[in-house]
Amino acid sequence: MSRPPLPPFTHETAAQKARMAEDAWNSRDPDKVSLAYTPNSVWRNRAEFLTGRDAIVAFLTRKWAAELDYRLIKEVWAHDGNRIAVRFAYEWRNDAGDWFRSYGNENWEFDDAGLMARRIASINDCAIAEGDRKFHWPLGRRPDDHPSLSDLGL
Repeated sequence: MSRPPLPPFTHETAAQKARMAEDAWNSRDPDKVSLAYTPNSVWRNRAEFLTGRDAIVAFLTRKWAAELDYRLIKEVWAHDGNRIAVRFAYEWRNDAGDWFRSYGNENWEFDDAGLMARRIASINDCAIAEGDRKFHWPLGRRPDDHPSLSDLGL
């Protein structure tokens, strides 16, 4: 299975790969998201370590059950060969109605078929007031005309 664009990445194809990842994560469909990763993909997400698509699906299912009204924006920070570094922010609320913005960085490494073989994510959560939210599109894909992280000053 091939998942274009393929490495080595240019600025344009790295940005395309980041947007594809953003769109998939904004779907909040763990099975769909897992298909972008190799069957034995290795993750570090915060202090949690995962290996393989089944673990990814279980992790994302648990994540989106707790992080309600999830909306994410990713932006390429750097790229080289088969690696892309992105920064991101996402907004979500817990079941008590408290809002958060989570900020992070991810380092991605892809195989020759364009599947992500390694994902290393560092993330910090910041409580925000509902009135301080910046991500207001309907659940799902971020509209093309919605500001980026840089445009929002994040």
